[in-house]
Amino acid sequence: MNYNCLIIDDEVELTKMTKEYFEMFGVTCAVASDSESCLSFLKENTADIFLLDINLGNESGFALCKTLRETYDTPILFISARQSDDDVLVALNIGGDDYIKKPYTLSVLLAKVKVQLKRLESMRSATSAKAPETSAFAIDEATMSAIVEGRSIPLKAKEFQLLSCLYTNRNTIVTKEKLFAEVWGDSFYTDGTLNVHIRRLREKIEEDPNSPKWIKTIWGTGYKLEIPS
Repeated sequence: MNYNCLIIDDEVELTKMTKEYFEMFGVTCAVASDSESCLSFLKENTADIFLLDINLGNESGFALCKTLRETYDTPILFISARQSDDDVLVALNIGGDDYIKKPYTLSVLLAKVKVQLKRLESMRSATSAKAPETSAFAIDEATMSAIVEGRSIPLKAKEFQLLSCLYTNRNTIVTKEKLFAEVWGDSFYTDGTLNVHIRRLREKIEEDPNSPKWIKTIWGTGYKLEIPS
């Protein structure tokens, strides 16, 4: 069975309350309290989004995230009482798509989840973006992939949103502010968040991420996706 959201958190009462609230608004939820129950659930079920706490009793949500990323490209939204920027950067660097600090407001959390669900629905229903046959670089919305010199490279949701913004504005400078507005909406993030996602994109699409051919840094301003005409 497919659920909109799988909540992985050992705070039973909070998880129960979140689940009940989400389902009042039509967002189906399943819950798991630790890594074992999460992985067991996923053997027979699927979820569109993972809400993952960092502290799972004696376990680490970071470790579970790494395990999930070996198999799933599902958006992972970390939910945690840990407030440091270091925790946020670690979460994003290992595969997280968002970081929501506890205590959270249920209505705000629901809004973030609905934004993700809407984006996923849009991507799944979109037709493939067709590039000219002579183009060495294109994107495919139907499969959330980059097509680079004949190679199809699957991307995670946030990576694809970021690349789509750069692709739409290809060969022009895209400011950091524009990227934050179009990819992260009204959420507040630091330059470190953007840098992490750019690095992950480069590691996937660039032959040499340290000397990028496609995604160029425009220091102090933003980035530019350079595609020869």
